[in-house]
Amino acid sequence: MSTEKKSFFGVMKSYNKNFWVASVMELFERWAWYGLFAVLALYLTGSTDDGGLGFTHTEKGQIMGIVTAILYLLPMITGVIADKIGYKLSLIIAYIVLGSGYYFMGEVSSYTSVFLVFLWVAVGAAMFKPVASAIITKNTDKSNSTLGFGIFYMMVNIGGFIGPAFSSTLRTQYGWKIVFLQAAIVIAINLLILIFFYKEGERVKKVESISEAISSSLKNIWEAVKDSRLSVLLVIMVGFWTMFNQLFYTLPTFIEDWVNTKALHDSIAQVSPWIASAMSGGGDSVNPEMLINLDAGSIILFQLVVSYFVLKIRHVSAMITGFIIASIGIGITFYTGNGLYTILGIMIFAIGEMMTNPTFSSFIALISPKGKEALYMGTYFLPIFLGNFLTTFVSGNLYQAWSDKLSLLQTEMTNRGVQMPEVTKEFTKNDYFALASEKLEMTQTQMTQLIWDTYNPNKIWYVIVGIGIVTILALTIYDRVVIRPKEAAQKAA
Repeated sequence: MSTEKKSFFGVMKSYNKNFWVASVMELFERWAWYGLFAVLALYLTGSTDDGGLGFTHTEKGQIMGIVTAILYLLPMITGVIADKIGYKLSLIIAYIVLGSGYYFMGEVSSYTSVFLVFLWVAVGAAMFKPVASAIITKNTDKSNSTLGFGIFYMMVNIGGFIGPAFSSTLRTQYGWKIVFLQAAIVIAINLLILIFFYKEGERVKKVESISEAISSSLKNIWEAVKDSRLSVLLVIMVGFWTMFNQLFYTLPTFIEDWVNTKALHDSIAQVSPWIASAMSGGGDSVNPEMLINLDAGSIILFQLVVSYFVLKIRHVSAMITGFIIASIGIGITFYTGNGLYTILGIMIFAIGEMMTNPTFSSFIALISPKGKEALYMGTYFLPIFLGNFLTTFVSGNLYQAWSDKLSLLQTEMTNRGVQMPEVTKEFTKNDYFALASEKLEMTQTQMTQLIWDTYNPNKIWYVIVGIGIVTILALTIYDRVVIRPKEAAQKAA
């Protein structure tokens, strides 16, 4: 027993200052990113009299999906630049871009300007992303890298949990602009940590130019993708990321439109007034981002337990099981307007995510030819890129047509022959709901139920769960055709 303790503390002491600086910076960067991203869909589509921008869901899907997709393509360029100019300078540039981008996102309101400023933020995030991981890699070795990356990813989830929790209270109490100011301030703190605590070691200067290095990086990616075993796996994983993204892109607005979070708040308050207050940001309704945040909270609490059980299962079997659990969870969240089921669905989804996402990296390593593991791992971001791009249409165009409360209510009022004004900055979305409620002689809760019963906006779950089912079937076939024969050959050898 004492030997295990000594070994653990020995490993902890082996991490140098740069390791801990990078880990803390990751926490703050994720705090800023998820503090904004978890509420971005609500801000973009929110009523203008509440401080939102009043965009359509199609516009929201384009801003969030296309920009975030680009973010996951850029690291193969920004990572090369970082190796060339040094990590510290790269991070200084990243923080200046991020901080200015977060601040100005709260200052612009047109579709084009929001798209461009968010793209600026994505450039900063893409500058940061490969550098943080590279610092951890350079400051760990075989004896401590497993625990080191475990600590690093724990910081990811802690930051991802703290950010939305702060944003929930801040936007409820002080309005939307402070959410963007919070993100800019957190990034400024990271800049100070970098300047005063991070010390860059000696760099091996490379002879090739930046353009040559980028060209070489692209050729390496292409060489790996030409392996059909890898490319098929990457295509299959697009399904997981497309389904996963619905948690941040689509579910917040679905909760806002269709889940009676005031009733949920009152139910929680009967058990714990403090928890109800925390989840509502001090208001009388549970904020959607706090329900979404249950995903990150569950990962913080249960990832080690889930990982322990996953170790006993084959990689691909764990991924298939994770897909099944995640599909069930995401289906429950969209199937009903009952907030308690929303909570249940998110927590079930989190278990599936915990089984699937960490295993994917190991799975790529499993099919990588010996000596090409790093080359193959460089393709990890490609399904995330495509998943975000496809989410543009599910969260945008499809949600707008099938599930947007305002659009469905407008259709209902037209079908009833009831004249209603167009939604403008002067006559907002909230004004439309209030007037429609008055003309229908219903409370807004009754009106929402009428639209739900008439148009079944939850039918979007067919598509979302359908993506999960197709992914499960594809991965099962892939296992039987590619992985099991490879495992059998290895045993025979």
